[in-house]
Amino acid sequence: MRDNIYNYVLQLADNSLIMGHRLSEWTGHGPVLEQDIAITNIALDLVGQSRYFYQHAALLKDDGSTEDSLAYLRDANEFKNILLVELPNGDWAKTILKIFFFSSYQYFFYKELIHSLDKQLSAIAEKSLKEVTYHLRWSSEWVIRLGDGTDESHLRMMNALDELWNFTGEMFIAADYELQAANDKIGVDISLLKDDWNKKVEAVFAEATLVVPETKWMQSGGKAGIHTEHLGYILTEMQFLQRAYPDCEW
Repeated sequence: MRDNIYNYVLQLADNSLIMGHRLSEWTGHGPVLEQDIAITNIALDLVGQSRYFYQHAALLKDDGSTEDSLAYLRDANEFKNILLVELPNGDWAKTILKIFFFSSYQYFFYKELIHSLDKQLSAIAEKSLKEVTYHLRWSSEWVIRLGDGTDESHLRMMNALDELWNFTGEMFIAADYELQAANDKIGVDISLLKDDWNKKVEAVFAEATLVVPETKWMQSGGKAGIHTEHLGYILTEMQFLQRAYPDCEW
């Protein structure tokens, strides 16, 4: 059971870390200063969430692991994040849509994780929910602004939707450790989140004049350590300093 919870917590940490790292690439490159600061703060929130999860995972592992070793000293096939979060940012429309999809999921997920029998997970969820509520509101407003904006912004949102939609289903495909965590009342039954997520997406898309794709086939594999080539490039950049200078300190 301890190993199962460890894998469950690790997956939550990996999702937030990789998404946060991706969004940090926008720092200094946002379309206007206010939005540059906003997306940087979202990235910081996500990295902060990952720290709490990694700290908890390290305690569960109880083998000398730390939050730093879990983030910086694992190879790509050991990461359990969903594929969506590791995809390249692309343009502003693609990044916004990716944040919207992921923050919608996190919002409903954390609302349920608050009830976890694991007190630490419950506490992390309670704090994170406040942050994710803002992420969802901010990204929803941008989806509407771009989707129902100019011909150019609408086209870019449509292109982003074509690229990202097939990666959204993995959020609701449970790995074995997720199923067990839900059965043990430690984790969340993610299958129960899908209806709420769909309703939120449909409501925002209606205002944004976007249409939910009908395709049913979805990409998956990230939760089992099978990733796109993009994760390897992320880890090469993110882990370079720690691997080049082991145990270095500022």
